[in-house]
Amino acid sequence: MPAFYETTVRIPKERVGVLIGTKGRVKRRIEEETGARLIVDSGTGEVRIVFPERPRDPLMPMKLESVIRAIGRGFSPEKALKLLNDEYMLEIIDLRRFVGDSKNALRRVRGRLIGAGGKARTYIERRTGTDISVYGHTVSIIGRHYDVLPAKEAIIALIEGARHSTAYRRMEKKIAEMREREAMEELLALRERRSEEA
Repeated sequence: MPAFYETTVRIPKERVGVLIGTKGRVKRRIEEETGARLIVDSGTGEVRIVFPERPRDPLMPMKLESVIRAIGRGFSPEKALKLLNDEYMLEIIDLRRFVGDSKNALRRVRGRLIGAGGKARTYIERRTGTDISVYGHTVSIIGRHYDVLPAKEAIIALIEGARHSTAYRRMEKKIAEMREREAMEELLALRERRSEEA
């Protein structure tokens, strides 16, 4: 009988061990939480995702792809599994779009994003409530939509060469804007519920 849904995601070979976990624990946990089967080729880094039957959550195939991509981009399984929550999203920024393929340029930008002793990344994570991974030629963000946008604002400013203080100011402005937008949406949703109940 054919599977309900099947797709393949490729991750860096050196991340396959993290996806599988000690004695297969991580892979097993992901399969149990999603209802999918993962067939991992450690030689190529290809991960076949198979949903034998229709998942209860119609978005589960997309969420699972995001979890696997997140692990592939340097996140721990614990952080990546947050993506099974409807409110969370994964944003992957390819640094090569900004600085080209030069290894030196990539190294320099990664250094700016991480900061001395990891300070820049930690500061952005704390202020926005996101998780950030700088891995290879990408920087990735996991968080709620309203939190990812301010983090992305700061990250892009740093990639483009802005001073850290300037990048943080832009981020703070975006945080305020997103909080206002979120509050407005909650208010509209509340009004809608009340009018339905009336």
